[in-house]
Amino acid sequence: MASQLLHRPGRRSPADVVRHLVGIQAQAPLAAELGVRARAKRVTLADVDRARLEERSIVRTWAMRGTLHLISAEDVGWLVPLTVGPSMPRVWRRLAEEGVPRRTAERAVGLIEDMLAAEGPLTRAEIAQRLRKRRIRAEGQAMAHLTWLAAARGVCCFGPTRGGRPTFVLLRDWGSERRIPEGDGALAELATRYLGAHGPATPEDLAYWSGLRAADVRRAWTLVADRLTEAEARGGTRWRLRSRRAEASPDLVRLLPMFDEYLLGWRSRDLVLPEQHRRRVVPEGGGVIHQAVVANGVVRGTWSAESSDDRLRVAVSPFGRPSSALREALAAEARDVGRFRGQAAELAIV
Repeated sequence: MASQLLHRPGRRSPADVVRHLVGIQAQAPLAAELGVRARAKRVTLADVDRARLEERSIVRTWAMRGTLHLISAEDVGWLVPLTVGPSMPRVWRRLAEEGVPRRTAERAVGLIEDMLAAEGPLTRAEIAQRLRKRRIRAEGQAMAHLTWLAAARGVCCFGPTRGGRPTFVLLRDWGSERRIPEGDGALAELATRYLGAHGPATPEDLAYWSGLRAADVRRAWTLVADRLTEAEARGGTRWRLRSRRAEASPDLVRLLPMFDEYLLGWRSRDLVLPEQHRRRVVPEGGGVIHQAVVANGVVRGTWSAESSDDRLRVAVSPFGRPSSALREALAAEARDVGRFRGQAAELAIV
């Protein structure tokens, strides 16, 4: 929990949290933002929005495993091309199935760049309308894959919401001028940063989390091998950075969002999620990771939130009868989720 910044939420900015974790999966509404809340004291939802839309210190785009993440603007230039590469063959195949050959898709990426440069933020529907005028198929799932491809090429990222719909903007208006590592430099940077936020871990964990090819993971691990030290754990040997001192985590309770890094950052969840409760958190198929209650490092239940007017009802489903101390801690966490969202919150044990 210490490597994940969950042990002592400090006065960190959203950009600090996102950069430390290397990225936070952002497919589900509010998931990434609530992941920041669990790791940063007094931060609000407005602070996260401000960091993305005004300061532009964080970016919402596709990265690890080809999925949507919040990532640091400083990291976009090297992290996106490194991590989306393995997903490219699937996207080319899906575009062909949608009737968009490779040459046409490449042309569409150039057109998307031109229209965003000329007009500013555009919704996916607006981009599709303009592409159809240029005789490019934009029906069905074609547009989803074309915008993914444009983002993977470093052309665009998600911008502000307009009329309840997200827009796309030019990445060069959002990204950073930070030096971009390439080749072995990028692989070493990824392995070092991953272990800084997820150590102790194994090469298999890095492969699962990043989506990189096995050969690239082996190369990345070799590049940083002299910086690692072994750490014995249940289930076998793991490694952490020598520069990272092992730190004990105090007893605490956290309400973690869907797809949180604490459950997504390693190949196996056995150390933190009891097998008898696994399907309540990760249903069959593994495509979803539900919101989890973590107490003293172990998942002890699930939770949900329902908003009504200015009030928030946080419903916790514990794995067993909670103690009075756990109830008090859960109530405090529920209030903090409400504070983060700007609502008064109440806890319900269900």
